[in-house]
Amino acid sequence: FVQMLRSTKKRDILELLRRAPKEMLPFVVEAAVAGQSVASLAALSDFLDFSKKPKSLLEKFLHAAAFSPRPSGELLRLVLDKLDGKQLAPEIWQTGIVAMGSLVGKLCQQKLCKLQEVERGVETILRGLRDATEEAEVVIYLLALGNAALPETIPTLLDHAEEGPATIAAAAISALRRFPTQHISSKVKQAMRRIFHEKGKSYDKTCRLAAAEILLDNEPLPMDVINILLATNQMETEMATFLLLKVQSSLR
Repeated sequence: FVQMLRSTKKRDILELLRRAPKEMLPFVVEAAVAGQSVASLAALSDFLDFSKKPKSLLEKFLHAAAFSPRPSGELLRLVLDKLDGKQLAPEIWQTGIVAMGSLVGKLCQQKLCKLQEVERGVETILRGLRDATEEAEVVIYLLALGNAALPETIPTLLDHAEEGPATIAAAAISALRRFPTQHISSKVKQAMRRIFHEKGKSYDKTCRLAAAEILLDNEPLPMDVINILLATNQMETEMATFLLLKVQSSLR
């Protein structure tokens, strides 16, 4: 079906979307996203009205875009255009921002970071993060940065990890865990040590565990392992057991 859509004209795909039975429509939308031809994306652009269509169908489109294994710049542009300046339902906005991060990350993995759409997507996420006033909004933008996993955003994530309240710090550390080992620098590790050992302020248990995992999962120094093990003496049983199992797994 996807192969068929790739050789179908825009007007025919649009007619198919408009005439598809309600229960088949999500499947057709997913197939059109998977096809990623100029015609299928143009048909989706005309068909999807983010102010009118059922939210479930819009979420299906955004999920299909986010999980696309090799997305195109045109697919990212479609998502950006549909989200830009619109009054959206909260769940659509959240899914859209996270999907945007995923598309940016996958395009950069294809060495397409210099695409205008990618630069626009990164700027949209960073601008949204700067302007966000609610914790829930900040968390969504941090999740998007985690999906994108761009090295230049690590300083921003570190700031939120160390300075933010519990939910924001946890989201920032979770985003940092998405980065490959080559980007977990000594600066990142120093910040994770401060969080785990609570050098600057007290941190939520989730944050401390995530910080310890970053230290243990990315070429750990012997001293880090020793200090984490020593710290388990002052922890509640569940947290200490988790870290001990993590160390044993690393040793194996």
